[in-house]
Amino acid sequence: MEAELRRVGDQDRKLVDDKYNVEATESLANEALHLPISEAAPIYEQLLTVFPTAAKYWKQYVEAQMVVNNDEATKQIFSRCLLNCLQIPLWRCYIRFIRKVNDKKGVEGQEETRKAFDFMLSYVGADIASGPVWMEYITFLKSLPALSTQEESQRMIAVRKVYQKAIVTPTHHIEQLWKEYENFENSVSRQLAKGLLSEYQPKFNSARAVYRERKKYVDGIDWNMLAVPPTGSYKEELQWMAWKKLLAFEKGNPQRIDNGSSNKRIIFTYEQCLMYLYHYPDLWYDYAMWHAKSGSIDAAIKVFQRSLKARPDSEMLRYAYGELEESRGAIQPTKKIYESLLGDGVNTTALAHIQFIRFLRRTEGVEAARKYFLDARKSPNCTYHVYVAYAMMAFCLDKDPKMAHNVFEAGLKRFMHEPVYILEYADFLTRLNDDRNIRALFERALSSLPSEESVEVWKRFTSFEQTYGDLASMLKVERRKKEALSGTGEEGPSSLESSLQDVASRYSFMDLWPCSSKELDHLARQEWLAKNINKKVEKSTMLNGLGFVDEGSTGLTSNLAVSSKVVYPDTNQMVIYDPRQKPGAGNFQTTTAAGVPTASKALSNPMIAAVGGQTMSAFDEILEATPPALVAFLSNLPVVEGPTPDVDVVLSICLQSDVPAPQPGKSGAAPMPLPSIPAPSTSDLSVSSKSHPIPSASSFKPARGKRKHFDRQEEEEASVQSHPLPRDAFRIRQIQKARGTASQTGSASYGSAISGDLSGSTG
Repeated sequence: MEAELRRVGDQDRKLVDDKYNVEATESLANEALHLPISEAAPIYEQLLTVFPTAAKYWKQYVEAQMVVNNDEATKQIFSRCLLNCLQIPLWRCYIRFIRKVNDKKGVEGQEETRKAFDFMLSYVGADIASGPVWMEYITFLKSLPALSTQEESQRMIAVRKVYQKAIVTPTHHIEQLWKEYENFENSVSRQLAKGLLSEYQPKFNSARAVYRERKKYVDGIDWNMLAVPPTGSYKEELQWMAWKKLLAFEKGNPQRIDNGSSNKRIIFTYEQCLMYLYHYPDLWYDYAMWHAKSGSIDAAIKVFQRSLKARPDSEMLRYAYGELEESRGAIQPTKKIYESLLGDGVNTTALAHIQFIRFLRRTEGVEAARKYFLDARKSPNCTYHVYVAYAMMAFCLDKDPKMAHNVFEAGLKRFMHEPVYILEYADFLTRLNDDRNIRALFERALSSLPSEESVEVWKRFTSFEQTYGDLASMLKVERRKKEALSGTGEEGPSSLESSLQDVASRYSFMDLWPCSSKELDHLARQEWLAKNINKKVEKSTMLNGLGFVDEGSTGLTSNLAVSSKVVYPDTNQMVIYDPRQKPGAGNFQTTTAAGVPTASKALSNPMIAAVGGQTMSAFDEILEATPPALVAFLSNLPVVEGPTPDVDVVLSICLQSDVPAPQPGKSGAAPMPLPSIPAPSTSDLSVSSKSHPIPSASSFKPARGKRKHFDRQEEEEASVQSHPLPRDAFRIRQIQKARGTASQTGSASYGSAISGDLSGSTG
């Protein structure tokens, strides 16, 4: 027992460290199963405080109480969890408890049980898994004693009503319930049964069809998932999407039932969804807004109140809640919501101050907003945002430019070091056409701001002079900007000189430029070269160009992260590799210890011999180290008569090739000789009369002198006979050409490279 308690203690500490640790929670719940209820109860209480909608833990907790016959404790637990956990296993546990308690109370107990069944079905009767509950209720009603004909008639009527509700509810057991209902009606009266069954047959068919559709959505839901805050995992996103699809399905009223019944089913689906996605604010908001759009504002408000218990830290839900209250004219409740955002004033955010100022202006007037602003600016968390928001509200909404100007000036004493505040103030003065004060503001700000923080202010000052100043002031500010920023990363020493780039920037407007994009790229490139003219840069780097221009900027965004010591290949000696040697001629394959074919050391291909000045053994090593799958892939590639192969043809061949899977446990490569069967080349797309064999290790011979064609009709036919016909249309055409069955002037067009289907004619 001590060891078990120690384990529980360890899990308890782990749960405290990370209360949403699902693994630790499950382990702790399993440990509680083996403890006496007196020791397990605190564990369950702790678990259910963190996971209040975990129906499986409530069920486990209540069953532990039922085992020891703690009826009062059981009732209290059920009263805490039933309405928030609409899950069939928990509610069936509830009905078992009710039946046990009322079993020996006679008629009174039977009536209590019947009420409990009705209560249960009113909440979870729409569940797709509620079939056994309907059947249990029907069995219970049939078991009730009937001492008179009248009582028997009442019992039959009650059973019929439950059957008729059950057979129009899309559940897993809907077909079984229909068969039982047919038997029930026929046992009562065949004549009456005919009319009732014909009346309910279409309703049953509709419910059965809806069940089949609903099941597709329900099958994607994890009913054992614990409600944890979203972490962005793939599994969580799948569950979110599954629930959203199910909700959309239910909102469409697929069964075409009345609005009341449809809304009840939607509410049930939302409640079930929030059992598992309890910490998702968007679902709480959707639920509340659905109620509001349905005309039930009070229900929407209750949902918002519940959402704030689930997510007390969500400002978005509080604002949405306040918005709903304000929209219906409930000003005082809305004000309490905003005051809850303000808290004690010590940790109040700047946004909360701003939104409360706006709320006061809307509901209580300008004076109330001004009074609160005067108090808010004394808050230690008051930032420049509050000043900007209040000033612009006074200017734009209250039409009071003098008040706005005073607010900006008051804030300037505290936030002169904030470039964003300077720019907002400048925008305000621009709207007033106060060019003198704008220039004074820029001068004051630039005299106090450090160079590295003044970039945006300088840009705005320059833009202002370009728009509103004369030519002399424009050029003067640009020169001062370059001097001030010459020591920062924005401007280099060479930028002190005038350039055509400055003219392009000076005479541009929005996305309009006085030059083409190509010219702008050229200017940016030259600017980058000028900045790096004194740096040691590799010639290849300069030639290939590492700088790229953004047409919306006045400078060059160079790729300085790329190393200047990049080695580029010498393309002067590049030749097109097109082996047309006769298959099998001059075979120089040898086999390594691993069985991989390698090239002979007598290989004299200049392309291979020239690589890095290495000996011929380098090629042997490459082939030896090549995996069998890659060898098979390379052997199926077509011959290329140019620098770029046809991708569709390559994909088509690769998809239809049998690439061997690697053998587990073997370090060496299995023998994989390179086949030399005919394969298509890119040049054959133009229906060339040449046929090119697949290159093998034996075909890596240099072509000396004039190339000769070795493809003979007899060898081609022998090669074709020794291999199964390929499925690829391209290769089929090549075989037909080799056999002389295709025209030399025909053309072929191709459909999908994946299917390889021939979509054209082969003339």
